[in-house]
Amino acid sequence: MAFDQEALSRADRETAGERARRMDANLRDADPRAILESAVGAFGSRLALVSSFGAESAVLLHIAAQVRPDLPILFLDTGMLFGQTLDYRHDLARRLGLTGVRDLRPRFEDLALTDPNADLWQTDTDACCGIRKVLPLDRALEGFDAWVTGRKRFHGGARLSLPVVEASELKVKFNPLASWGQAELDAYADLHSLPAHPLVAAGFASVGCWPCTQPTQEGSDVRAGRWAGSQKTECGIHTARAPGAAPFLGGDI
Repeated sequence: MAFDQEALSRADRETAGERARRMDANLRDADPRAILESAVGAFGSRLALVSSFGAESAVLLHIAAQVRPDLPILFLDTGMLFGQTLDYRHDLARRLGLTGVRDLRPRFEDLALTDPNADLWQTDTDACCGIRKVLPLDRALEGFDAWVTGRKRFHGGARLSLPVVEASELKVKFNPLASWGQAELDAYADLHSLPAHPLVAAGFASVGCWPCTQPTQEGSDVRAGRWAGSQKTECGIHTARAPGAAPFLGGDI
């Protein structure tokens, strides 16, 4: 494979923001597979995909399996997941032939200090997400220059203006499914006979940790069952922070 030395030199000189803007301009109308192929081509072994193995995860994971089956897949096992999610993670990875799945767990010492009774979710959901999701992912991403997410604009909220490529804490972040809606996801899953998360049949349109996830009524927003009754809409892994800053873990910090 011939390398474009001029392109490589340009990439070395670019900041993450500049590279993200350039790639977004080139890929904003591309299909998800072409976006993921471009991400793999640009970053190679320095690219990871982050997946919750949740209600809509099978589509992006299937695309990843077609593009690069050994792509590092970062899965946040928070210790608070539904048993069905853990089973689905193993079954789907095996079915799709994904060989690079890595289970990320919170450090024992962090839990012992911050959430020794595993009840932090009752008093401070931001701190609970920080210790169980944000910190483990931040640590894992230190070995990568870019990552891929399954976020989509139709989820609403801050995701309505989601770009295909963006910068995030000095890294480049790809959102290959940004422009897809539920119809496209369902059609792709049907075409490739992808198994649904077991809890979808029970009314869970989005699946996270069991204390903070509940079924939704038909016609509700996809993420209405996440942190229902609160203003919280994101766990924090997609929330911009100053470079090097640690997530807020509660208390009087």
